[in-house]
Amino acid sequence: MATYSLANERLRALEDIEREIGAILQNAGTAILELSKEKTNERLLDRQAAAFTASVQHVEAELSAQIRYLTQVATGQPHEGSSYSSRKDCQMALKRVDYARLKISDVARTCEQMLEN
Repeated sequence: MATYSLANERLRALEDIEREIGAILQNAGTAILELSKEKTNERLLDRQAAAFTASVQHVEAELSAQIRYLTQVATGQPHEGSSYSSRKDCQMALKRVDYARLKISDVARTCEQMLEN
C-alpha cells in the first residue's frame, strides 16, 4: 500500500513540474508580447524575467530530484518504498538453498557408493 502512495506522490510531483513548465511558457510569452510593443513596460519585463528564471531553476531542481530517484530505482540501489532489494535477497537465498541441497545430495551419493564398496 505504501508503494502506491509513493508512486502517486511521484506522479503528483511530475504533474506539478508540468504545471510549472506551463507557467514558464506563459511568462516567456508575456515577456515576448511586451517586447513586441513599441513602448515596453520595463518593470513588467523585469518581473516576468525574474519569474521565468525562478521557475526554470525550480523545474531544473525538481527534475534532477526525479532523475536521481529513477537512477536509484534502475540500478537496484535501496530507495524509499522499494521492495526490490528484499526480493533480490530472498531469491539469492533460495538459490543458495537449492545449491546446498544439490551438494548434500552429491555427498550422500558419494557416501552410499563408498559403503557399497
